[in-house]
Amino acid sequence: MSGRPDSDTDPEIADAEAAADQDESVAPLDEPDDPLNEPDDLLDESDDSLEDARRARWTAAGTGAALTLAGLAAALLRLTRSAPALVPAAYAGGAAVCAAAAVLGSRGRTRRALWLLIAGVMVMALGDQFD
Repeated sequence: MSGRPDSDTDPEIADAEAAADQDESVAPLDEPDDPLNEPDDLLDESDDSLEDARRARWTAAGTGAALTLAGLAAALLRLTRSAPALVPAAYAGGAAVCAAAAVLGSRGRTRRALWLLIAGVMVMALGDQFD
């Protein structure tokens, strides 16, 4: 017997060899059949989930932009009348929240954008109650 431990009798060597074999059996992350690793131009455009996600982003961004413009217009109209200062401030604050929702929606955070749109409209409606 030489001074070298045998892998059949030494559990540490057996565990190290098993771990090395296991590491080799793990598939690389950049497999060509993985749809998450394909460039956008190689993705199948008929995939409904991609189209739904794109539509959701455009809807959230467009709605946020429209509500932002409406809130700013209402704030400017309320500034010209004799209304309490809280009313145009509420419209402007709601418009700012809707603008943030538009930015989040364009970046794909459509759920958060939806909740921010709701919050922005609620702030504008609350400001309207003070008039």
